[in-house]
Amino acid sequence: MQRTTHRRRLLARPVVVSLAAAVALTATSCAKSEDDAAGADTSSASNADAEQKVASPAPGGKTCTIDAYGAEKLDLKDATVGFSQSEKEANPFRIAETQSIKDEARKRGVKLLTANAQSQFSKQISDVQDLLAKGADLLVIAPLNSDGWDPVLQAAAAKKVPIVTIDRKINATACKDYVSFIASDFVEQGRRAADQMIEATGGKGEVAILLGSAGNNVTTERTKGFKDRIAEKAPELKVVFEQTGDFAREKGQQVTEQLIQSKPGIKGIYAENDEMGLGAVAALKGAGKKAGEVKIVTVDGTRNAVQGVVDGWISGVIESNPRFGPLAFQTLETFTQGEEVAQDIVIEDGAYDEANAQSDIGKAY
Repeated sequence: MQRTTHRRRLLARPVVVSLAAAVALTATSCAKSEDDAAGADTSSASNADAEQKVASPAPGGKTCTIDAYGAEKLDLKDATVGFSQSEKEANPFRIAETQSIKDEARKRGVKLLTANAQSQFSKQISDVQDLLAKGADLLVIAPLNSDGWDPVLQAAAAKKVPIVTIDRKINATACKDYVSFIASDFVEQGRRAADQMIEATGGKGEVAILLGSAGNNVTTERTKGFKDRIAEKAPELKVVFEQTGDFAREKGQQVTEQLIQSKPGIKGIYAENDEMGLGAVAALKGAGKKAGEVKIVTVDGTRNAVQGVVDGWISGVIESNPRFGPLAFQTLETFTQGEEVAQDIVIEDGAYDEANAQSDIGKAY
């Protein structure tokens, strides 16, 4: 594991698909997406150096093949792919994620069906069932919650439709209920956020955590990584406040306003996504605090958060890259051709701090 001094210089890198038997991404062609406007914004794919890179797979990592999964080979160009987005696209992460999927479908000439659950889990379940009813041959799902997916998994299994999940994990069996899970290492993100917080605060004082929404692995793992690293490296840095901000800016601001009242001496705030962190900035400004008076570390890598680093309000941002399109479609293509893919595909994320935020803000989303 690299030290913090090295991590602060880690930037988002060009996409390299490190999957077994992966091939180069196909050339641009005319898309067949049912619901994409021809002139849609493709900014999420404009910076190749900002796209996802797969971390080196762990030796002996589990893989999946179409034979083991029980599906049938098909040509991705002739298939219909269904994409289920979980949250309202007010969050820049979700906007970039959906756009990346649409851009890659257009690039490959793949018919794409999309649905947005608008942050309602019951709607997401019905959305995916509807995608199956409309003839989706393959599914890419960004789950809202980790549990409660049995109706979808059963319906997909009945039609032998492979599923790739991105960003958040479904609590189910890989290579049985779904093919692969593509995401960042959320525990490692928490560790790296702790490293930045330790550096910003000097490793002493009281800090707060703005928790993400309950019911998914992202919140649990980002919290674990942060707390474990603090306990290991900075026992004099005490977590004295934890409350959910539901990954939302407004809620993050409300919770921070309560925090300032109950813990006026708070030295740092770890926000488990940028939107909550930006809400915290708004609350601190409203309370008359100065930039940098309370150290804030966030996770995501949105342009507004990186600008917050430039302006001195945020000490550091750990990237969580949302540009899943190329990697998700490459995984589907490799799998549907009968070759093995990893069950867990981990993305290598970058980071921003005062040393690189100004020069690399163009890589943010």
